[in-house]
Amino acid sequence: MTIPILGTLSGRKLVTDLQSFGLQIGEQTGGIARKGGAGPSDHKTITIAGQTVMVPVYTSGARRSPFQASPPDQSGTSTLLRDGQTLGTIHFPRAPRFYGLSTADGIPYWKIALLHGRDTLATTVHQTCIRYADRRTSCQFCAIGQALEADRTIAYKTPAQLAEVAKAAVELDGVRDMVLTTGTPNVIDRGAAVLAESARAIRAAVDLPLQVQCEPPRDHGWFQRLRDAGADSLGMHLEAATQAVREKIMPGKATVSVDRYMDAFASAVPIFGRGQVNTYILAGLGDSAKDILALAERLIAIGVYPFVVPFVPISGTPLENHAPPSAEFMKSVLAPLGRMLREANMKSTDIRAGCGRCGACSSLSAYEQ
Repeated sequence: MTIPILGTLSGRKLVTDLQSFGLQIGEQTGGIARKGGAGPSDHKTITIAGQTVMVPVYTSGARRSPFQASPPDQSGTSTLLRDGQTLGTIHFPRAPRFYGLSTADGIPYWKIALLHGRDTLATTVHQTCIRYADRRTSCQFCAIGQALEADRTIAYKTPAQLAEVAKAAVELDGVRDMVLTTGTPNVIDRGAAVLAESARAIRAAVDLPLQVQCEPPRDHGWFQRLRDAGADSLGMHLEAATQAVREKIMPGKATVSVDRYMDAFASAVPIFGRGQVNTYILAGLGDSAKDILALAERLIAIGVYPFVVPFVPISGTPLENHAPPSAEFMKSVLAPLGRMLREANMKSTDIRAGCGRCGACSSLSAYEQ
């Protein structure tokens, strides 16, 4: 029995289930993994019927998942099982070639930027945040400091380093876009300045679409500066849909209210274009499906793409024992959201760069079809 092609009802269901339950794997599975740090963490990249997605494997929930993967063969192909019953085959992509290179001063390229999904390069320019060290202000799901503590990255990636790695990733591995995110270094530009500097250096070295991600800067003039520096799209991530959940889960970040985000979105969309401003929403933090969809409707109306992904509890964070959303909950959000995006003619395939274009952390793109 082969796995149905993603985009059919059964294919969407399988990916949604996998991302909710996680996947049990062996210790020597290999492939591309993402453990700790900012962004999608405790995941491994797999390919199902030609679609590359990121699935939780290092979480406590994944160790109890009904899905298991057999040890892969030399090509990375593995058998996918559910409760011991064979579903079909999956593939663990090999690490990209640029991972084998280092800078002149000996820093491995993979400590500077990582491959996400099939062909998206991603980096956290500042691997620190003014809120992270104090649990009274930190985002309770965040593990931005873990990769640094484990020596899997460096604290600050210079523009020259980012340009060098981006050029190699394009030439050696066919990378098609890049995400530049950052921990929040201050409450004024909130990282926009370092992102603009980085984007300018990368675009001078290689023709690569870029998404920059930060909290809304106080001065909305930064949106035009980021665009002028070479950013093709912008991510400003609400993380949760309602102010009450934001204040509970991310007390520091919640001081920048939902209303202030909406004002920033309204300023940014005319500069980057409709659908080229995105926000990341973690389903499962406490918002109801109705809350998420109500916010999504507001966002779509002003031209912002709401990228909804299932929350994944990361080991070592205050929310490590917080249950991820059920597959049924995710489908109750993604199915109507997919219809809303389709009716608005706002699709992930039209995003020039970023998380929405990559789509590996959510099955949302399949519900757009």
